Amino acid sequence: MTSNKVELYIYDLSKGMAAALSPMLINKKIDGIWHTAIVVYGREYFFGSHGISSCNPGTTALGQPLRVLTLGETQVPYSVFIDYINGLSESTWAGPTYDLFHHNCNNFSEEIAQFLCGCSIPKYILDLPNEVLSSSLGPAIPLLVSQLEKSARPIAEEQERARENSPDLEQLNSQIEEVRYRSFLLEQRRKTIKEKLAKKDRKKEKKRKKLQSQGSAIPVELEEVAMAEPEVNGAESRLPTDQVMDLEEEERREEEEKKKSREPPVVYKDLLDAKTEFDALLGLVDGKLSEEEQRSMEELQVYMIGDEGSWALSDGFLTFIGRLLHDKNLPNEVRVRTLNILALAALKDDVILVLHQDRKDHVLMNYAFDIDRHSPEEQEALALFVANMFENLSSSEWLMYISEWSYNNQQTSNIRVTTKVAVHSLLSDLPLLQERGTAIIHNLACKEVKSVVFDDVAVELTMALLQFFNSKPNEEHLFRCMKALSKFVQISAQEVPQLIQMIGPDPRSFKGTSERIDQLIEQIGAKLR
Repeated sequence: MTSNKVELYIYDLSKGMAAALSPMLINKKIDGIWHTAIVVYGREYFFGSHGISSCNPGTTALGQPLRVLTLGETQVPYSVFIDYINGLSESTWAGPTYDLFHHNCNNFSEEIAQFLCGCSIPKYILDLPNEVLSSSLGPAIPLLVSQLEKSARPIAEEQERARENSPDLEQLNSQIEEVRYRSFLLEQRRKTIKEKLAKKDRKKEKKRKKLQSQGSAIPVELEEVAMAEPEVNGAESRLPTDQVMDLEEEERREEEEKKKSREPPVVYKDLLDAKTEFDALLGLVDGKLSEEEQRSMEELQVYMIGDEGSWALSDGFLTFIGRLLHDKNLPNEVRVRTLNILALAALKDDVILVLHQDRKDHVLMNYAFDIDRHSPEEQEALALFVANMFENLSSSEWLMYISEWSYNNQQTSNIRVTTKVAVHSLLSDLPLLQERGTAIIHNLACKEVKSVVFDDVAVELTMALLQFFNSKPNEEHLFRCMKALSKFVQISAQEVPQLIQMIGPDPRSFKGTSERIDQLIEQIGAKLR
């Protein structure tokens, strides 16, 4: 996995005045009024009374940092980080939550550092508010520092604030962020291509030297490498575009192999017919849609029946889906048919482009969060949709996103919603819903993700599994769930084994059910010893 350096930029808002004046004012020396920012993926991220901001490193009105501290390396993908930051900016780190002494830029840097690489920022920076509060001038300090804090903003942002906001400006800002994101991906791709080209040349050179030392005849293509003029990264005589195309084709093959080599998820490909579901939905909503919603239905038909790409769906498509799912004036079957169509869409390779629309209003995830409030038929259709989402790597990873948002006065995230659907389905009295719950939890276990994703939910999932085992499941369902348990004892090597031993039942009580289950029991038992 690609690693990225994580740095802490440390600024003194007082520009040295705190060190000079603090002994006279508060009878103790304070080296600086510290403002910090995290620099990663080529951007500087920080928090203030204006919320979370980012800019090119060192381009705030503060100028260059007083010092730069390397915190470590992160393997968190840029797309996951951006999703995480966007979630924070709408919840726990929105502008109104700013508090100079208890919820400030340094607290933000600490949280981001922990998320990216499990490191802390220096203690003297985090302890500064307590030193100031305990001084005789404590009450007068906030006004001063709040004025200084305003300079910790990107210069470009200040220029934008001087202009009146407009929809066109907001759209432009959105496009700029998109370009930044694509530029980062392009740079990462260039880096990968250069590394692969260099690696290929090193292999050829190593082979050539080996043959030379053995006195063997050197192949013509290796002679050409040896005789060629040195070039950047050992580029061959072929056009760079040809090399890139070859590498991209190789990467596509590797991705396909990765998909084939992973343990197949439990999905339901032949359970429903797209045309039957669409025709039924169309009949149910006939005469009940606005002109714009009718266009959305036409887009859905092109996407699902015409088998066209997700380009057929407009930006407001999920708003239309939200109306179908939440309008209680529509019959219950509308929601069931809509979910069935989404379950079929989940099997399409480009469904991730549809899902990314959900990052703003969380239409799909908020509906899934309320699974226990829906009718049994809706619950079964919803579980089918979530299970089928594991068909593609990108959509299954989308289910595991950890960035949070607020819903019904609760903090939630994609992984927590997925967990709730899995647990509720698994422990249901409805046989069909329970069967789909075993599929979801099995698919979760097949995911190869960083353990941080499961940190908040592994215990909840384990307790559901242990409760499910008491229902004496059949071999297939037992296998799916034992597979999940074997994953969670590896991820949470202390809490999960303790839960198994305290609550039970002992996995060994299922020994002899089948050979594949016995193998899983052995893996779990090794962690319980």
